[in-house]
Amino acid sequence: MWSGAVNVLISGGFSSAYEQLLPEFERTSGIKVTTGSGASQGTGPQTIAVDLARVPLGVAVRAGTPKPDVNTVEAIKQLLLKAKTVAVPGSTSGIWLRTDLFPRLGIVEKINVKAAPRGARATEMVAEGGADLAVMPVSEILHAAGVDFAGSLPPEIQFIQMFSAAVVAGSREIDGAKRLIEFLASAHASKAIRKSGMEPLAI
Repeated sequence: MWSGAVNVLISGGFSSAYEQLLPEFERTSGIKVTTGSGASQGTGPQTIAVDLARVPLGVAVRAGTPKPDVNTVEAIKQLLLKAKTVAVPGSTSGIWLRTDLFPRLGIVEKINVKAAPRGARATEMVAEGGADLAVMPVSEILHAAGVDFAGSLPPEIQFIQMFSAAVVAGSREIDGAKRLIEFLASAHASKAIRKSGMEPLAI
C-alpha cells in the first residue's frame, strides 16, 4: 500500500471536477492528497504538463433573477454597459477581459469592473448583490451558490482557457503525482469534467 502523500496546487477553474474525483482517487490508490489553491498563471521550470480540459467564459447572474440575452456581441456589450458593477476574476480570464475584450468593445472606461482575487469571490459578489453579473469560466459558475448561469459568451468574443496538470521538478512524490494526473486524464474522469462545464481533452 502506498504510504506517501501528494501535495497539489490547483486553480479555481478545474476545482469542481477535481473535488468530485479526488475522494475516489484517494480511496482506490491509497495515496493521501493535500490540496492548496494557486493562481492559473505562470509556468514552472522543467515540468511536463498534461492538458486535462478546456473551458469557455460565461455570464453569472444572481440566482432567481431573469437571465439576460448573451447570444450576440451587441447583447453582451449592452448587458455590460447597463450593469452597475461587473465582477471578474483577478486571474487569467479577468486580465484578458480587462486588457483585451472590454477595450475591443469600446467600453473599458464606461463600465465599473471589480476584480475578485479568486473566481469564487466573483460569484459571491453577485450572490450578495455587490455586482450585477460576473464574467468568468463556466466551470466556476455552474456549481457556485447563489448564482445562475446565463450562458456562454458568443464565439466571436470567446476566450477558451486550457487547464493542465504537471509534476513539479524536484518533487519527492513523482510516482504518486503521476498516478493522480493519469487518473484526472482518464476516460473515467471525463464525466465529472463535463458536468463541471469543461471539455475533457486528455482521454
